[in-house]
Amino acid sequence: MTATAETVAVTPLEERLVDLIKLKGPISIADYMTDALGHPHEGYYMRQTPIGADGDFTTAPEISQVFGELIGLWLVEAWQGMGSPESFNLIELGPGRGVLMADILRAARLRPGFARAAQVWLLETSGLLRLEQQKRLKTTEIKPLWADEFADIPPAPSLIIANEFFDCLPIHQFERVKTGWRERMIGLDETGERLAFTLDKTPPPPEYNLPDITESEIGDIFEVSPSSHDFAADICSTLNDQGGHALIIDYGHMERGFGDTLQAVKDHAYWPPLLAPGHADITAHVDFEMLANTAIENGINAHGPVTQGRFLDRLGLPLRVETLCKDLAPEKAEEIRTGAARIAATNAMGEIFKVICLSSPTLPAPAGLET
Repeated sequence: MTATAETVAVTPLEERLVDLIKLKGPISIADYMTDALGHPHEGYYMRQTPIGADGDFTTAPEISQVFGELIGLWLVEAWQGMGSPESFNLIELGPGRGVLMADILRAARLRPGFARAAQVWLLETSGLLRLEQQKRLKTTEIKPLWADEFADIPPAPSLIIANEFFDCLPIHQFERVKTGWRERMIGLDETGERLAFTLDKTPPPPEYNLPDITESEIGDIFEVSPSSHDFAADICSTLNDQGGHALIIDYGHMERGFGDTLQAVKDHAYWPPLLAPGHADITAHVDFEMLANTAIENGINAHGPVTQGRFLDRLGLPLRVETLCKDLAPEKAEEIRTGAARIAATNAMGEIFKVICLSSPTLPAPAGLET
């Protein structure tokens, strides 16, 4: 049965948002995403553990151990390319249940100096997910530290990994109408009690840098994410000041364009994004062109983007899979091959997910991102 306002109950967060809109008027999609995902009491990531078979969605590290192992070896090589500093920050943004970091640290044992030099930092605001991460990483030789804000992490040479992090950062949407661009907002439906999309009545300010109306057609949707731009700029500042690399992996588009990519997922299926806020994951496609431009604006090198499938293949995915499958029972080997195909195949995650690396300009180009 399709989820609709008639079949899905109002959540406490929706009641709060409806009251707010009645009092102050429509809110932006960015404000809606911020509350729906991160409200201290009713936000999606604050009230449940969403990842895995029993959650609402799964990620590449959860699907195949090979993903994290290859990233771990990539990080070791990147550390060596930095001159093998005796102390550095290994930072994961949005570390989920800690699966990726656990796989990274296991693979990195091949170079004991890496583990001795690394201070692991996990950027996580969800108490429930922090608990999952603590359980999973408690046996690792590196004792991680947690931060609520990127700025809380002490300065040091840094290797940063962000897998499915930027897709959760808030976006603004703009719709082309006859007289120009108008921001898509969230107001109330005809009943006055449920959320619905509407358009702002006034033109948006110029700082959004929207396309010229001659380059668009009526009905086109254009998305921008100041939050993503600002976070990328903060990363660039760290890389400029301290040195290092930031590996960003997410689903999105190579070049900026028109389209509505706002989406929600619940129980491993698509879900109407305005229904049951706080009970479904809400994301948008990442603008990799913006990430690259932000790096260049800040004097940082941008390597890529390339597709996730191509990146993993260049890191040796096929060889690693066959090494793991050697001497395994046929059913176990097939499970490993199936997981690897899901994260790398062009008809699965391998094409829609992209990889970009932001790097200090003094460092050599990282592996897997050759143009």
